[in-house]
Amino acid sequence: MDISANTLDDLEWRADYADDWFWAPDDPDDPALTPPDVAVAALYSSGEAHTAAVTALEGLSVRARVLIADEYAAIAMILTDAAACPDPWVGADPTHDPDWRDPQGRSVAAVRAERRNIAVRAAALDVATRLGMSETAVRTRAAHADTLRERCPRIWDAFRAGRLPAQNAAAAAQLAASLPDDAAEAWERFDETLETGAQQLPPGKFRLRARVVRERVHPESLEVRHQRAAKDRNAWFEAEHDGMATLTVLGPADRVFALYDHADARAHHESVQPGEERTVAQLRADALLDLMTTAALAGSDTRAPRPSVAITVPVMTLLGLDDEPATLDGYGPIDIETARRLAGEASSWVRILTHPISGTVLDVDRTTYRVPKALRRWLGVRDTVCIGPGCRRAARDCNIDHRLEWQHGGATVDTNLAPLCEGHHVLKSKSKWTLYRDDVTGATWWVSPTTLTVPTEPAPW
Repeated sequence: MDISANTLDDLEWRADYADDWFWAPDDPDDPALTPPDVAVAALYSSGEAHTAAVTALEGLSVRARVLIADEYAAIAMILTDAAACPDPWVGADPTHDPDWRDPQGRSVAAVRAERRNIAVRAAALDVATRLGMSETAVRTRAAHADTLRERCPRIWDAFRAGRLPAQNAAAAAQLAASLPDDAAEAWERFDETLETGAQQLPPGKFRLRARVVRERVHPESLEVRHQRAAKDRNAWFEAEHDGMATLTVLGPADRVFALYDHADARAHHESVQPGEERTVAQLRADALLDLMTTAALAGSDTRAPRPSVAITVPVMTLLGLDDEPATLDGYGPIDIETARRLAGEASSWVRILTHPISGTVLDVDRTTYRVPKALRRWLGVRDTVCIGPGCRRAARDCNIDHRLEWQHGGATVDTNLAPLCEGHHVLKSKSKWTLYRDDVTGATWWVSPTTLTVPTEPAPW
């Protein structure tokens, strides 16, 4: 169904009128039906009520798409402005001083490039905090807007007009961005070929179509691109609820598919065995986990140390008087039986006892192998992740940062230390994002360059 401008203008009227259309009596068994009840029955029987609702819904969808596209454009404008004028985000440019010399011996161009980069990151963090989004999502939306505007103007204009869903716009931007920077002709063919499909196809089918078009217009051979893409292989861990987790692996298709195919074949084989009650999906997951766990344990005997496991256990749970879950460092809540099993299997582990009411740490077990310094251990317990706004990087993967820097008189004590990932450490040191602490209450918070106050997250216990 086409949505005309007149239809959009009539949405408010239709919404008001719909109140009468969908009106129903308090007592549907009351024989004394009034005229509105008769009208309702007639509209339902003729299908007009459904038609009106669908028309209004389609109009709302168009408006929502326009708003999302506007959000993309606004984010891109903010980050572009930050790059063009870094001073509000990182302070005055020292390179304008004729007597200035960089302590690291860098050129003026290099220093200014770094300032632009940090300003964009500082602005992205500010926007992410205000919108309740991740920094990655903010940077991605800005990049998508810039890519579509430059490489796919037809799709961009359709997106701004509400004629295609955000999923299709994102898919087009992601694939267009993967084309070479000097392949303007390929951009044009990609945009022109997909303009109609982006507006007509659902996201799943459009992405498949867009991948095919990208392959056809790409000026480089697949062999060259595969060699380059293989350098980006990686794995990601994501904590899920109820003691579960997801592991995602990006790698060469032949190896990833071979692993999956092996697990799938094994799952189907075992599913028909007598007495087997697990589903194929469960068997497939178990097969993959068995393969990876077996390989990891075999390798740990000769090439790698077995990992240390940090587990936070409420004291009443440890005594068997409560069932509050334990906390596994780097993951989150786990059931107490899993905690006990991990403690038994690990070559070393850290047991942290907490007060049942206040949550205050009562004891830090010091029986681990190769004992780390007590202060760093305590900081990893107090702050399980980076204290940067919205950051979830595990504390063990962060640097321990001096809130008040050492060269400025900051002491190496727990009240002045916290884990910061590399990215947020750079913003704290080189942008106008500032970390504060109340010495009386112990509360800490960030203040952005735009004076936005962001409290740090409390400890999880």
